[in-house]
Amino acid sequence: MTTSDSSDIRSILGRATVFGATPPPFDPDAAPADPLALFAEWLADAVDAGVADPNAMTLSTVDAEGSPDARVLILRDATPEGWSFGTSSSSPKGQQLAAAGRAALTFYWPARGRQVRVRGPIVEGSAEENAQSFLSRGTGGRAESFLGRQSDVIDDPDEPRRALDEVRQRIEEDPDLVSPTWTIYKVVPETIEFWQASRDRSHLRLRYRSASETAGTTGAHAFHTERLWP
Repeated sequence: MTTSDSSDIRSILGRATVFGATPPPFDPDAAPADPLALFAEWLADAVDAGVADPNAMTLSTVDAEGSPDARVLILRDATPEGWSFGTSSSSPKGQQLAAAGRAALTFYWPARGRQVRVRGPIVEGSAEENAQSFLSRGTGGRAESFLGRQSDVIDDPDEPRRALDEVRQRIEEDPDLVSPTWTIYKVVPETIEFWQASRDRSHLRLRYRSASETAGTTGAHAFHTERLWP
């Protein structure tokens, strides 16, 4: 990058509006004991406000060398058993999840001045869950998963289209065909943080921590809340 390029980027960044949204009212002291209830409230607010792709989240993992990796996925569901998404176990993220056994999720809704952060261990869905999820996908999504080539380098620009056409043909001939690598992964939250922006930087932060961490208990789905400095 040249000095000129760097200067141009700084100039562009200088024109950007920071924390321009006016967030909805939020009183951390009145938040529900169950973080899923608060997430449902915030998610519904984002949907009703017309936020684009409110179900999109950043999945953060680490590779074998400990280097961080991240990509945007779609949340499939969030229940007391975990916050779930689907991907191929043979993909880079699938391999990273298997090796590390932990992950983090981040939702960001800038139009509402809000983000939600989730961290915890990973568990895999049952064979039945995996199959049900796979068959609910469109033909294109199922075909791409069957190829198992995600993130591979493309040598021939025409090869992906030919390969996809072949797999689509297989799926049309056998609609119940299920990819053996398609897997539902669930992040079982140890911590869930709700963050709301403020123009004066006095951001509101409320973190839920699992009771097993804070009190040495194994109570199912019990959480302790704590306020955090901005």
